[in-house]
Amino acid sequence: MEWGNTLLDDHVLALAGVDHPRVCFLPTASGDADHYVVRFYRAFSAARCEPSHISLFRRETGVGDPREHLLRQDVVYVGGGSLVSLLGTWRAHGIDLALREAWRAGVVLCGGSAGSLCWFSHAMSAFHEGSPREIEGLGFLPWSNAVHYADEPGRRAAFLEAIAAGMPSGYGVGDGAALHFLGTELAEVVGSRPGARAVYVCTDGAGAASERELGVRYLGAAGAEQPSTPTLVSDEPIAA
Repeated sequence: MEWGNTLLDDHVLALAGVDHPRVCFLPTASGDADHYVVRFYRAFSAARCEPSHISLFRRETGVGDPREHLLRQDVVYVGGGSLVSLLGTWRAHGIDLALREAWRAGVVLCGGSAGSLCWFSHAMSAFHEGSPREIEGLGFLPWSNAVHYADEPGRRAAFLEAIAAGMPSGYGVGDGAALHFLGTELAEVVGSRPGARAVYVCTDGAGAASERELGVRYLGAAGAEQPSTPTLVSDEPIAA
């Protein structure tokens, strides 16, 4: 739901592999903000898919049984906001367990910002926390993740410091870039804008963290429908 740019939304719908996919939006991290739900329905109109959403902060969830509804979807799209609020609310309602079932059943799970961080074992979050800090995620993916990586002050430095201190290796992802995993393995990195960047961050064996640039396939380029492998641009670290 990037304003004026549908490339990532189109990519997500294509991953469903069906003509009219069922797509459920979870706006939990925003407190089920009305404007976010409206944006979702505008981006994922009934002409393109079968959209729905689940509200956990309202008297009516919007669906009968959230678990059954999630398991019937082709795509689950998680919105941004507070990662801490998202995880606590999901665990209180059993949504975390339902999402793990859906993932194992082959439902495409995706999201932006907190909706990206939540799937990883560890995440670097800065929403309502002031300085970025490490948070344990759902652990579907055995890596760490930092979003808005070089786009917001302090995130990159905090991520490098945390990995040097023992947080699992993982991915720093800039705005407009998206990681595509098959199971727990990175299949490719795609971008909705030229120059979108993502890096793999790990320890260098000497107690420091280093970044390695990942190739990003721009979805708006000619021939962009062809997947690419997530190769390193260079085996040499670009920073430490």
